[in-house]
Amino acid sequence: MPDMKPQKYLDERPAEYFDQFHDSARKGAGWTYTLARFVITLPTIALYRVTVRGRKNVPRRGAAVLAPNHFSQADHFFVGVYLLRKIRFMAKSQVFGPPVLTYILKVGGVFPVRRGHRDDKAFETAYELIDQGELLLVYAEGGRSRSGELGTAKPGIGRIALESGAPIIPTAIYGSVGVRGWKRLQFPRVTVEYGEPLTFPVEADPSRERQQEVADEIFARVREMYEGIATRSGERAESRTPDRAQA
Repeated sequence: MPDMKPQKYLDERPAEYFDQFHDSARKGAGWTYTLARFVITLPTIALYRVTVRGRKNVPRRGAAVLAPNHFSQADHFFVGVYLLRKIRFMAKSQVFGPPVLTYILKVGGVFPVRRGHRDDKAFETAYELIDQGELLLVYAEGGRSRSGELGTAKPGIGRIALESGAPIIPTAIYGSVGVRGWKRLQFPRVTVEYGEPLTFPVEADPSRERQQEVADEIFARVREMYEGIATRSGERAESRTPDRAQA
């Protein structure tokens, strides 16, 4: 994928630095979330012609975890643009740093996962928010795919599913791989599909292999929906193309 900065997987800042964001997230999402929604919603819908499927699968109240694929930083907005509920995001720790952005994230209730480390604090915050009945978003691949193709699931979403017992909503985002085309005034059509919730019996201390097994099961559903959208999009594009043989 063009124009993407190299990934930095190891965050060398001390764990204590991130405590402030976990503490803030556990208190709720503040005014910056509402402001961002107000500012971003109309451009997101208008420019990217976002459509959604399966919105009934997202509960209007009560704990649940959205588990989407991830191509673009705009995916946060695509997933939430048609949902009335506030979404609580688990984000890579590297986005916390620039003062203005960090303030927006902190007040907006976003919490970090410290990359390159075993970060139990991130899971503790996730479980507390689930106990509060919040709607979380955790990217199944653990970060953006940089190949232009779906990646593979990381065990984190499996761990959350098993240790919390919360409903996991597989979510497919199709079209956002081309979002960087905005620099050339190219705005791809984006489709978001929410699948039927998946639940798993609670396991207090699942092995990493078990976490990965569940993560793979969740992401298999994401992949199935993604490929279904791709097929339908291809059919729509083909139906708009004149039949040269009949021209």
